[in-house]
Amino acid sequence: MIQPFDLNLRHLRALSAVIAEGSLSRAADAAGLSQPALTQGLGKLERQLEVQLFERRPDGVAPTEAGHALAERVARAFDYLAGGVRRFARMGRGFSRPERLMTATQLDAFLHFADAQSFVGAAQASGLSQPAIHRAVRDLEQICATPLAERRGRGVALTAAGRLLARGARLAQQEIAAGIIEVRGDEREGGRIAIGAMPLSRALVLPRALADLLRAAPNAVVDVVEGSWRELVEPLADGIIDLTIGALREEAPPGLAQEVLFTDQLAIFGRPGHPALGGTIGLATLRAQQWIVGPAGTPLRTHWEALFAGAPLPHVPVECGSVMVIRGLLTQSDLLTLLSPDQVALEVESGVLTQIGPLLPSAIRTIGLTTRTGWRPTPVQRMLLDLIRAAARDTRLPEK
Repeated sequence: MIQPFDLNLRHLRALSAVIAEGSLSRAADAAGLSQPALTQGLGKLERQLEVQLFERRPDGVAPTEAGHALAERVARAFDYLAGGVRRFARMGRGFSRPERLMTATQLDAFLHFADAQSFVGAAQASGLSQPAIHRAVRDLEQICATPLAERRGRGVALTAAGRLLARGARLAQQEIAAGIIEVRGDEREGGRIAIGAMPLSRALVLPRALADLLRAAPNAVVDVVEGSWRELVEPLADGIIDLTIGALREEAPPGLAQEVLFTDQLAIFGRPGHPALGGTIGLATLRAQQWIVGPAGTPLRTHWEALFAGAPLPHVPVECGSVMVIRGLLTQSDLLTLLSPDQVALEVESGVLTQIGPLLPSAIRTIGLTTRTGWRPTPVQRMLLDLIRAAARDTRLPEK
């Protein structure tokens, strides 16, 4: 399957000039290419993509629907790439438009280096030689007129400038990849989707949506990256993952957009026959229990602490953020925990765990989707978003 950086960036950038001018000769002048070079470049793009981008006419050229679609994606890609180096251009160092001088080969090598944080690892992952990776990074440093990597102890790490360029390059890569999928058609390539899944989403909503997606789009490939909000927010902003699903923040960070799916009301859970079930379940009873809860600073821990209204907190012999470990411990001990009913729905239904007391009116979380601001999903990504929304409606548990 063709990869985004298999395509020549200079030829891709010329697409908008060809559409604007309607003439290869005028577009060649605007793009800084000779007409033969532009003609050959467009022909190579069409052969690589196996699709016609322009109709040749006696009075010039006109873009096909595929040509328009790819040109729009490429324009967004160069906007992202420019955003990765704009700060350096403002400083008056180096070239005024450094992104126009970068090649696909350089960016591909640089992203492998950014992912591996080592020249050896980048060479192994990319199939390129270590000297080739070194050369690409050094060439980009000259173009940007700033260090992109630095020695740290025995290793090498990206500088702040390197991290910005890596983000811009990766987002540009994602836009070109989306353009390739769109112009070639969904029936040929389902595309790859990377989802950041926070704990609650893994129980009911995401499995339902993914099962429906794979029935509707069997060629799609889905990567599910598990983690907390803190672990997923940077990969989302960097373009490593496409969207996250889970608890939302009160305000979305800059560059990200949130969409509410539902509100989740928490409850207390333990094993059937737990001693707390034998009497009135008030705060005094709950303070007398031992608990397993997440680390300090996590949303669930904050809700748990709020249960006790500033009074001394109960003993927490185990701090754990893994729902799987929590569920296992609850079944084999007298520990209690605070969770969403969704996360232990199967265990409650099978009688392994039980809800202790009613849903807690003060412990409510907002669950939803987070994406990058201005993100334009591909058709299969739009399909997944719709299926997640449907699964969020269909899997709501009846309140007790």
